[in-house]
Amino acid sequence: MKFSKARRLSGELTIPGDKSISHRSIMFGSIAEGLTEVRGFLQGADCLSTISCFTKMGIPIENKGETVLIHGRGLRGLTAPKEILDCGNSGTTTRLICGILAAQDFDVTLTGDESIRRRPMKRIMEPLSMMGAKIRSIHCNDCAPLAITGCRIHGIHYQSPVASAQVKSAVLLAGLYAEGETRVTESYISRNHSELMLSAFGADIRTENTTAVLRPGNALKGLCITVPGDISSAAFFIAAALIVPNSEVLIRNVGINPTRDGILHVCRQMNGNISILNRKNESGEPTADLLVRSSALQGTVIEGSIIPTLIDELPMLAAMACYAKGTTVIRDAAELKVKESNRITVMAENLRAMGADVTETEDGMIIHGGRPLHGAVIDSKKDHRIAMTFAVTALAAEGETEILDADCVNISYPGFYSDLARLKRE
Repeated sequence: MKFSKARRLSGELTIPGDKSISHRSIMFGSIAEGLTEVRGFLQGADCLSTISCFTKMGIPIENKGETVLIHGRGLRGLTAPKEILDCGNSGTTTRLICGILAAQDFDVTLTGDESIRRRPMKRIMEPLSMMGAKIRSIHCNDCAPLAITGCRIHGIHYQSPVASAQVKSAVLLAGLYAEGETRVTESYISRNHSELMLSAFGADIRTENTTAVLRPGNALKGLCITVPGDISSAAFFIAAALIVPNSEVLIRNVGINPTRDGILHVCRQMNGNISILNRKNESGEPTADLLVRSSALQGTVIEGSIIPTLIDELPMLAAMACYAKGTTVIRDAAELKVKESNRITVMAENLRAMGADVTETEDGMIIHGGRPLHGAVIDSKKDHRIAMTFAVTALAAEGETEILDADCVNISYPGFYSDLARLKRE
């Protein structure tokens, strides 16, 4: 797919529902008692993989598009699937579902696509095994496919070496079935959608500083969930409006959970003009409209505790930094190496192909902004966030940019390219 420079962007849009919240609504609704209604559900391939897995375990789920109805059967209501559970490209599905499956009274094997079969699963296998779970990597490489033998488990206090919502959530979900209290402590607080949603479903869960504490025993009860727009998807339109001259874009109903809103803080550090309007609360999640205007960006340093709040937005921020005056340094982001692709390497290589001055480091990048970018052939590595990043980067570059395997955006945002095209003005 080919992209070219835009003169300006203007208009407004409502982006699809948050991917993290959509995944969790299906999982938690399936193990709750009674009906859970999810409005604004993201119809991306990753979230559909979660629906498929729970349907195969006997949960009736009606997918009506924007609304999904989950007829939950309680904590012990899942049944043994007749086939291997396929998680597709979804790391969230793969890791979180392990926490639920660890304590069932049946055995299961789960796998995913080529990317998932390369991604590290030891980070959840280790704490779940500490709880007594029987989980193994079939090829003994700490990756999927995984074989899980259901058994009785017990609570632990897990000191997570990485601030990861997927690790934290897997352990907490196992804690719903465990004997005794389960605690997960992180160095920094990762996104807290699981804690907020489990509480809304009726779980006995609380937060003490950077520790999440769950006590088992409470049944989860079905509820109505409204999914806000995904700030990770909004990031691409925020960046587009900032780097394309004479642009103004209004993005409606975006989730601005403080464990996810790091991109707003960094954009302001970079002199980005973003106004937060119409703040409200949807199903326990703060939301707002974002009015973004083109800006003369400045380089900055992105590091430390803010990294977990914008880990998925770092590729787009790296590309933005190429259009900023001065130097931008990204540190403490080694987690980018184990996403759908090695996003540090892939970003550095592709940005250099467009003429950027980028140095790859062990845990991030150094970007010297201000050099004019030009079109190039971009290998997305079938990584949805890489493809979307370079579709936006091309809007302010000279010439034509071609993105290989551009349709990988269907993983998280099937209508991305059409939404982007609607904002372009000649």
